[in-house]
Amino acid sequence: MKTILVAALLGSIGLTACDVSHPVAVVGPANTVYRGTATATFLEGGWFQVSNGGTNCSGRYTPASETRKVTFPVKCSNGLTGVGTAQYETPRSGGGEIVMQDGSRWQFIFGRGALSV
Repeated sequence: MKTILVAALLGSIGLTACDVSHPVAVVGPANTVYRGTATATFLEGGWFQVSNGGTNCSGRYTPASETRKVTFPVKCSNGLTGVGTAQYETPRSGGGEIVMQDGSRWQFIFGRGALSV
């Protein structure tokens, strides 16, 4: 019985510590491409960060609901902020849009498709 409890505890610790990262590409104004990663944590949502070499942007999101859609705040090192909306095509890929406070609309893709942007 003790062995089963120890195995169950170790298994649950392994699941809660499981982070999975995926490539992200964001296309901002004047077709400026930002590249980075999105990291998902089991049951806790995740975060993303991208950079174009001069400006860094990031955001944190909660797990997707049954609609497979998430909304999240975005903050950039140049002072811009916005709200992103992502739609999952699969648990490991999808895309969406970020609407910045200046009205600009940035497109993004995450998963293997981001590698071709």
